[in-house]
Order: sequence, then structure tokens, then C-alpha cells
Amino acid sequence: MASNEGTDVFEDLRTEGDALFALVADLDDGQWSLPTSAPGWTIADQIGHLASTDEMAIMAARDPDAFRAAVPAVVAALATGLDGMSGRRDEEKGAELLDRWRAGREGVVAALQGHPPGTRFPWFGPPMSPAGIATGRLMETWAHGGDVADALGVRREPTARVRHIVRLGVHARDHAFATHGLAAPDVEFRVELVGPDGGSWEFGPPDAPQKVTGPGYDFALLATRRVHRQDTALTADGPDADRWLDIAQAYVGAPGEGRAPGSRRT
Repeated sequence: MASNEGTDVFEDLRTEGDALFALVADLDDGQWSLPTSAPGWTIADQIGHLASTDEMAIMAARDPDAFRAAVPAVVAALATGLDGMSGRRDEEKGAELLDRWRAGREGVVAALQGHPPGTRFPWFGPPMSPAGIATGRLMETWAHGGDVADALGVRREPTARVRHIVRLGVHARDHAFATHGLAAPDVEFRVELVGPDGGSWEFGPPDAPQKVTGPGYDFALLATRRVHRQDTALTADGPDADRWLDIAQAYVGAPGEGRAPGSRRT
């Protein structure tokens, strides 16, 4: 799978945001309060979280010093649970929240595009490239957008945009092991996935002794912990690869409890 995230992830981020915006643009006040498949999160909480993290990404690119100064308070807020994680302001109504997220999602692409090779911005963890931050924003937009779609009873058509999330999840393998207090395997895995468009997404040595195969869309759901592995068509060959499918995680931070078997079908 050729790496082209630096050239197309920005456009894919914009398109993913457009798709979610179309779902929420005409919601009434009651729908904004609908619970989502993330326990304790309403649709408003999901969009508020996206708005807040887009604003942080813009700050990281435009004013790195201000971002560094803001990180301790953000981390402390995250530790408080839902209120800190959602970033939603109590006084915000649906239309106000929508306008805030619109400005953020448009601004984040503008802030991240056009920087010279080698550019790094501060982020939660090590500094990230503009494309790396955009990939993380796409992952969150897609994952939280899925929660919103579930709440509204909407089935999203799988797209090849999840290739960015798949790549992130594969590259985060060792982080997933470390997050669960486990030593990372000392050998690479072979990962062979099929994209929604029928394309082949391959990672790792062809002769690797352990392998993961299956639908790329399922892997994206698993790596964002939006589905239990039992509800996917992914298969693992080898004990470490099998363990990885239990703990795969494409994002930084606590893994959470994840989804129960049968809670969401791919």
C-alpha cells in the first residue's frame, strides 16, 4: 500500500467532514440530545468533541506556544470524564455548535496544508507532521461520525478513506501493546486487508511468520474500538497477531472498555 497520506489526506479529511456535516446539518433540538453508541455521549457531545480537537489542531499549527501552554488544562479536563472529553459548552445550542464545528473543520485543513517537508507541530505526545495530525483528525471525524450515524439509524457506505485509519492502526501496533502493559512483539506482522473498493492494502514482510487478514473497513472499526473483534471478519495467524486483534488501537490515550460483542455489526 503506497504511502500518499501527505498528498491526499487533507482532501479526504475535508470530504469525511462533509459527509458527517450532511448528517447533522438539519437536526432539531431533540435529535442533538440523542444518545449515541458511545456510553454517555449525545450527538451534541460527539460534535462538540470534534470542534474542540479541531480548534486544538489549528492552535498547534498557528500558535505552537499557545498550544503547549493549553495542553495541561486539556489533559486535566480529559481526566474528568465526559465533560472534559466532549469540549461542549453548556450554553451551546445545535446551530451554534454546528457553526463552531464548521469553522474548526474548515480551519484545520487550511492550517495544516502547504507546509514544507519536515515540518512538525506539537501535539498530544511527540510532535507530528501536518499530514499526521490530519490523519488523526480524519480518524476522529470518521469514528465519531459513525457513532452519530448509529444514533440516527443511518447506514454509512464504506469508502476507501479508511485506508488512512488502517495505516495509522497498523503503525500503532507497538503502542497498542504498550498501552495494555504488554511487551511488543520483536518481529513484524504481515497485514493483508481488502479495501471497500476491492483494493489490496498490504503491510509488513510477505514472509512474516504471523499474519492478519480480512476487510480493511473492519480493521478501521476495530482500531478505533468501535466494534468487538468477534463482530468482524478479521483473522489472525499466530499468537501475537491474535492478541493484537484484542487490543488494536489507532489513537493515543486510554483504550476504554471498548464495545461488547454484538453491539455493532460491520
